[in-house]
Order: sequence, then C-alpha cells, then structure tokens
Amino acid sequence: MLTEMSPPARLPFGVGVVGLFPFVLATAGVYVAPVLWQALAIKVFLFYSALTLTFLGGVHWGVAMSLDRESSPAFSMRLWVSLMPGLLGWAALMIEYRLATLVLMIGFWLLRLYERTDDSLARLPGWYQGLRSLLSPVVVACHLAVVVRLSLFG
Repeated sequence: MLTEMSPPARLPFGVGVVGLFPFVLATAGVYVAPVLWQALAIKVFLFYSALTLTFLGGVHWGVAMSLDRESSPAFSMRLWVSLMPGLLGWAALMIEYRLATLVLMIGFWLLRLYERTDDSLARLPGWYQGLRSLLSPVVVACHLAVVVRLSLFG
C-alpha cells in the first residue's frame, strides 16, 4: 500500500494512522485497565472522538473556502455540513456514555457518507478519500467495541 502511494500521500497516511492510536488504546483500556482506569478510558475515548469528528468537519469548511463560490448552493451546504460534526460531538459529551458513543459513531458514518457524494468526490483529493476509507472502519469498530463493553458490563 505505501509503495503505491505518491510521496505527498505518505505523510497524511502516516498522520492518519497515528491518529488512530488514541482510539485503539482507549478502546483497549476500556476492557483491560483496572476499573477506575476503565472509566477514564471511556472519557478519553469520548473526548477524542468528539475532537476528531469536529476536525473532520473542519476539513469541509476549508474545502468550501477554497473550492466553492460563496454564492453557490454547494458552499452553503458544505459550511452547514462542516458545522454539524462539532455540534454533534459537543452534544454527545453531555449525555450518557453508551448513547454518546453511538451518536459519535453515527456522526462518523454520516460524514463519511457525505464525503462519498458526487460533489465531495469532485472536491476532495483521492488520497483523502482512500485514507478515510481505511481509517473510518477502524474508528467505527472501536466505537462498536466501546458500546459492547458499556452494554455488557455497565
């Protein structure tokens, strides 16, 4: 995979993979850490998830600013879409942990679905699409694992 990537795409790939570490480590901590640390791992997971979802929304603000005309419907739509992940993440931090994890997971999938629309396919670089296609399933799997932990063991 890395050998087929252009040099500029290698850096985002590496940064993206490093960005998965907090998801994976916090998910593992939810299962294997001592009980008090498990509670902290859940909070860390939720805050990092909300932060990451907000960051991904910000990508679309940048795309709107640089690629869309201010008067176009695409500009307005992309700005609204860029705002929603942050609001969703913020709201998720104020609700029960299992529901918050589900809300954040759904937010990641909804944003990914938006990124797969024709408009987004035309504006987002191919390396970004590929990266998100690799990272999103891992992020969602981590969310599912946390939901299972919270559902089975409280």
